[in-house]
Amino acid sequence: MSGSRLMQLRVGATTIDPPVVLAPMAGVTNRAFRQLCREAGAGLYVSEMITSRALVERHPATLDMVAFGDAETPRSIQLYGVDPQVVAAAVSMVVTEDLADHIDLNFGCPVPKVTRKGGGSALPWKRDLFANIVHGAVAAAQGEVPVSVKMRKGIDEDHLTYLDAGRIAAGAGVSWVALHGRTAAQMYSGEADWSAIATLVDHLPGTPVLGNGDIFSAADALAMMEFTGCAGVVVGRGCLGRPWLFAQLSAAFAGVPIPADPGLDEVLHILRRHAELLVEQSGEIIGCREIRKHMAWYLKGFAVRQPVRAALSTVKSLAELDDLLAMINVNQQANREVMSAPRGRTGNPRPTALPDRWLDSRHITEADGHIVAQAELAVSGG
Repeated sequence: MSGSRLMQLRVGATTIDPPVVLAPMAGVTNRAFRQLCREAGAGLYVSEMITSRALVERHPATLDMVAFGDAETPRSIQLYGVDPQVVAAAVSMVVTEDLADHIDLNFGCPVPKVTRKGGGSALPWKRDLFANIVHGAVAAAQGEVPVSVKMRKGIDEDHLTYLDAGRIAAGAGVSWVALHGRTAAQMYSGEADWSAIATLVDHLPGTPVLGNGDIFSAADALAMMEFTGCAGVVVGRGCLGRPWLFAQLSAAFAGVPIPADPGLDEVLHILRRHAELLVEQSGEIIGCREIRKHMAWYLKGFAVRQPVRAALSTVKSLAELDDLLAMINVNQQANREVMSAPRGRTGNPRPTALPDRWLDSRHITEADGHIVAQAELAVSGG
């Protein structure tokens, strides 16, 4: 067990207190969801993944994703890219056009369409490419916007990269390194390896390390901090359908009593407000389409008749949503066993899709470079 080094997380002059970060999640951490979470408790709330290429090419959907609400501060975006020059150009654009106050670099994506081209969590295997991207991003930020890195342990247990990548990132001058305690091959299955987070804390004595993986309650966050000595936590799946988790985290870090989970009547109120915020953001058709994916998360652990659940999954208007929510019996207690189960993606471990002969060398080759170029996605959000 490591002892906490009490390193503060800072974005410019702002201290992130409590040291809690909302993990970027495609299709989830848009302005509406970030507003709900921010209203519940303090922390750093990161946008959906922004693709560097799409940003520099000014794709309209990407520019909309980097538009923040008036009350959002600090403004945080996560950038994905595999070309050092494109990533640096995107960072320069963020700085010169004042698009955000913090940039997080994504090296943790385990999705096969990304890793099979050498992107995401496959990329740190190539030390020189990883170093060029991170050093270039920090240099392009010109000390104006802090840059951090989020990554996984490695490709699989036989091809770990997090210690090398952490050392390179710290040497480049990043503000912090966040580690998801799983490999790409694990996807979201099994348990996160908190001992790897503790090892990285010891490996990077001068750089804050954030822990990510299996934080489903405020108690989990405190346990991770105690076990690993990390400087803060990154919360992903644990807040799906539970934006009030950030109020519980704020209380836990402040050492005051942790608020209980809300009753079903309040949960439905929050769900309805979430839908309303999505409609304000994107219009009723798209907003109602977006809220559908959140239904099962909000209603997890509660008894809802199957016809109502089915109708909620195809809801088309706020009026229809109101009618359906009125059919749910709010006089019930949540099934705590179901409620405490992992949320979002789980799946099973599987071999990581990689370019041919990717593992032969820790350095990028000419052949690798041609393949990796195809991983320079033009679509933001994952």
